[in-house]
Amino acid sequence: MKLKALEMRLERIAGFDRPRVDLEQYVTPAEVAARLLYHAYLRGDIEGKRVCDLGCGTGILCCGASLLGASAAAGIDIDPASVAATERNAAMLGVSVHAVVGDIRDPTALGSICPCDTVVMNPPFGAQKRHADRPFIDAALSCANVVYGIFNEGSRAFLSGYIKGRGEIDEVAACAFPMRRTFAHHTKDRVEIPVEVVRILRVD
Repeated sequence: MKLKALEMRLERIAGFDRPRVDLEQYVTPAEVAARLLYHAYLRGDIEGKRVCDLGCGTGILCCGASLLGASAAAGIDIDPASVAATERNAAMLGVSVHAVVGDIRDPTALGSICPCDTVVMNPPFGAQKRHADRPFIDAALSCANVVYGIFNEGSRAFLSGYIKGRGEIDEVAACAFPMRRTFAHHTKDRVEIPVEVVRILRVD
């Protein structure tokens, strides 16, 4: 499957019915998800691999991994409504995804989908709760040898320091994250947030 075809398939993913501001439930744009997944695919980290999506939301990353030939695709989210949305979107796309309700900080819950070969994730940026991304980074490095994540632009220095001794940043690709008006505090219909897609390799 080509990149554009993947993006077009992912554009069919339905968003949140009632997004929760406390969980920073923003829809991951199809173009950003497709770029992350296709790059991971070209690096040999998707096809034939066990792929886990931490904080799966509506399932765009785990569904996309399944579309690209993952041997198993799974997602975990603390919000039952998100897991239900992931299951609906997987059925709509005709792909197999194992989605579970759970807190990624709970080893038992995380163990229901991990370990895996590759983690893909769009963790909270920390706009509502400071350092909200850190539990996701910790969980990802406990699950897989290869991690792809979407982070705020300029996060490389923080990430390098935070994962020192546990992982190392292999690649960083800058891109724009178009965000539509979602919550009452948003003042514009659409803004583009500069983000980075980061590939992290676990250090054993």
